[in-house]
Amino acid sequence: MLVLLGAFAVLPLALPWLVGRIGARAFLVAALVPVAAFVQAVLVAPDVFAGRTPFETYAWIPQLGLDLSMRMDTLGWVMALIVTGVGALVMVYCRWYFDGKKDGVGQFSAVLLAFAGAMYGLVLTDDIVVLVMFWEITSVLSYLLIGFYHRRGASRRAALQALLVTTLGGLVMFVGVVLLAVHVGTTSMSKILATSEIWRGEGGALVNAAIVMILVGALSKSAIFPFHFWLPGAMAAPTPVSAYLHAAAMVKAGIYLIARFAPTFALAEPWRPIVISLGVFTMLLGGIQALRESDLKRILAFGTVSQLGMLTAVLGYGSRNTALAGLALLLGHALFKSALFLVVGVIDRQLSTRDIGELSGVGRQAPTLAAFSMIAVASMIGIIPTIGFVAKETTLAALLEYARDDAWALVALIGILLGSALTAAYGIRFIWGAFWTKKDAARQPRPVTAWPDPPLGFLAAPVLLAGLAIVGGVAAPALDTVLAGYADLAADPAHADHVEHLALWHGLEPALFLSLGTIAAGILLFWLVRVTNWHSRVLPFTSADAYNLVLRGIARAAVATTTFTQRGSLPVYVGTIFVVFVAAEATALLSGGDWQIELEGWHTTMQLVVAPIMILAGAVAVRARKRYTGVVLVSVTGLGMVLLFATSGAPDLALTQILVETVTLVAFALVLRRIPARMGEHNASVLPVVRAVIAVAVGVTMAMIALVATGARVADPISDRFPELAYELGHGRNVVNVALVDLRGWDTMGELSVLILAATGVASLVFVTHRADNLSAGTASMPTGVIRHRRPLIETTDGPRPRAASPDSTRQTWLIGGQRVRPENRSIVLEVIVRILFHTIIVVSIYLLFAGHNLPGGGFAGGLVAGMALVMRYVAGGRYELGAAAPTDAGRLLGAGMTLAVVTALAPVLFGAPPLTSAFFEAELPLIGHVEFVTSTLFDIGVYLVVIGLVLDVLRSLGAEVDRQAQDLRERGVSVA
Repeated sequence: MLVLLGAFAVLPLALPWLVGRIGARAFLVAALVPVAAFVQAVLVAPDVFAGRTPFETYAWIPQLGLDLSMRMDTLGWVMALIVTGVGALVMVYCRWYFDGKKDGVGQFSAVLLAFAGAMYGLVLTDDIVVLVMFWEITSVLSYLLIGFYHRRGASRRAALQALLVTTLGGLVMFVGVVLLAVHVGTTSMSKILATSEIWRGEGGALVNAAIVMILVGALSKSAIFPFHFWLPGAMAAPTPVSAYLHAAAMVKAGIYLIARFAPTFALAEPWRPIVISLGVFTMLLGGIQALRESDLKRILAFGTVSQLGMLTAVLGYGSRNTALAGLALLLGHALFKSALFLVVGVIDRQLSTRDIGELSGVGRQAPTLAAFSMIAVASMIGIIPTIGFVAKETTLAALLEYARDDAWALVALIGILLGSALTAAYGIRFIWGAFWTKKDAARQPRPVTAWPDPPLGFLAAPVLLAGLAIVGGVAAPALDTVLAGYADLAADPAHADHVEHLALWHGLEPALFLSLGTIAAGILLFWLVRVTNWHSRVLPFTSADAYNLVLRGIARAAVATTTFTQRGSLPVYVGTIFVVFVAAEATALLSGGDWQIELEGWHTTMQLVVAPIMILAGAVAVRARKRYTGVVLVSVTGLGMVLLFATSGAPDLALTQILVETVTLVAFALVLRRIPARMGEHNASVLPVVRAVIAVAVGVTMAMIALVATGARVADPISDRFPELAYELGHGRNVVNVALVDLRGWDTMGELSVLILAATGVASLVFVTHRADNLSAGTASMPTGVIRHRRPLIETTDGPRPRAASPDSTRQTWLIGGQRVRPENRSIVLEVIVRILFHTIIVVSIYLLFAGHNLPGGGFAGGLVAGMALVMRYVAGGRYELGAAAPTDAGRLLGAGMTLAVVTALAPVLFGAPPLTSAFFEAELPLIGHVEFVTSTLFDIGVYLVVIGLVLDVLRSLGAEVDRQAQDLRERGVSVA
């Protein structure tokens, strides 16, 4: 089972390519996976019937107790057969449905097969948390399937509606699952459900709350009121999606969950009132609405809503006999409803319409399609000899018995009788609308709709599914034996002497006459609706209207909240963050009990020297009136930390700190070019006293946290073992670097992701229209010849100056980008220095990269040094020189570095080791001597590339692109500050 689940996950990756090669025939290849899963379920059937439940497990996250466990009991076996069997037939059907179509079919095939795999995992998993994961996967994949026609607004809205409703229910269900798992102490569903009457006694209220939350998820997934409105809207999807997701698979997920929990929780206080009342109401509501529709697909959609309500009430009742009847209903519904949806797909594909007002005389031209559609409808209505008749009669017989003692059984019985009459009415309406010859207002036959015969393969799936409805009815005794394994879980001591069985004929019993009565009432109701042409609404609004009203309310509330909080003032944002920080931390400090503060005046003499300078620089920075002056004064604090690190035995941190401060200063300088030099030129600082109070409060709070934290430790820190671990596990003597790339590599992985997001965010703000990087192309044609000549002088307002070299000049230059720099901005001394030092600095950065495992350095420091070399090239030669120095896109460096880091982290998994496990190699090489290599160095190279990419992206965004925009403004005659 786990292997098949893996196949469901892997094969979809190849389907888009396969569809591009062989077209819609790729669906036949995709069908092989569900066929294999169906065959496997058939082969293990003897074990399932004998009670030897097949079980496979794989420890997925042992630390959390989560396992990929697959358990195929009777209920899981039936659901697996439905999911895989109907899924395979739907994919075969898609081969003809999408024949000749190419746009989006590859993605559709992949998502449909992946959805089948998610459903396969959902109905067989034994871990309740993993079930929730599969649950949400089906919601996401169904969103993609429903929105297949993404150019249509209706499809997009329907897909989003289904996603929001089912995902919201899934989140509520997840809370209930966590509460239940924590209460029982396990995530295994079989163990949870084996715990008898866990809703009684201590913790009963908690369990009941968890049950309600789980039911919210199940009811939303199965389109039970008040969540029923998303299913008819989902009919905007292609017909194969409706046949599979909305008849046999996705909507059955909620019914499956109810069936799974009902034997254990049926007697819990909130269970039956919820499932029976909402189930019955949904059945009646869906049936009434189906009679109003004129679209064949929407008739089936509301009919599905009605049938799902019936399944909820019957399976949710939780007794032995209703469990048996409900599972037969579940199987029958999957057969007849998917067959009918596929029939509608054939009609729609051949005639490009589903409106019953436009169809007339189709039945005489397509007798096979009409005959098997009637069989499917007969099963839906409950006419002998179909499986629908067997299940319906057993249901009525069981509820008749239980209604003597239980009011909820009586409610369910009355509701199902009324709902069955509605089912007969809209079932007959479907056959009449699709195949009958209609008459106009003058009672004359309408023109016959021309019917082009479809390919035989197109009819195979609906014909087979409808035929199985009769096979299921005839084989009722065998089906009774098969389904008894599930029914017996719902023991019912009060009615132990009344055991129902599935059979094609029980004799002239009350249930038979009740069933015949519902069919007669349905015929009468169909006649009345046809005569009166009833289309009026019962209520002036629908649930979809309520849904849209809620969405509009949320949108308006979001706009109002954003307008109030996002006022465009950075000081307000920062001040709010600081006030919340002070309030939260001060509350924690004041309510924390006794403080144990361990305070020493200083540890080294350098602290006495540096600390006053840092304090003085901070105080002067507050009074600074020029932005750049303030930035430089703030940098004094960082440079002071460099001295403290260097004198406290942390040269690695000192090196990194000084590089970070330098790069940060450069970034500030680039930004400040386009901002007024003096503070308050446009918007003067306001409320200085309030700002000062907040600043002092933050400083005092942070100081107190530091003091309290130093005395709060109760155990030896793990960092005490880092030197030993760094050498034993990471084979390095530089504890800081080994910790970054090995001991705490996952933290570094997260930091790399943040760096890439930051770079992308900066670039997206600066590159307004596109992200094209053509700087290197601008320097490709620049001359670097050796011919020298004197440039002529030109008169300027500042006196005579040499004319800038023209692009076609052959004069040699130190930096080729310097030819594009304005003469007043050039510095020959700087160009010479950069030309001489650039390559040396790059070599130093590479040395730091590879030496960092044992000496100060590493990928982060080396990348910053290389970045500083690029800064020098940009400052000396401008944006074109930057293009010449780094003739590649920054995104490629970021992507390559992240990819290398991820691959290095995950590669050990292929060899059975945990991620980020390092391998160590050493050898004696001629002339070189002893050589050691640790695979974490590859991870460090990834860090090196990411840091260079980050610096390059900042230079390209805040430097080169800002320069280009300023040049454009100058060329248009706009003054640039």
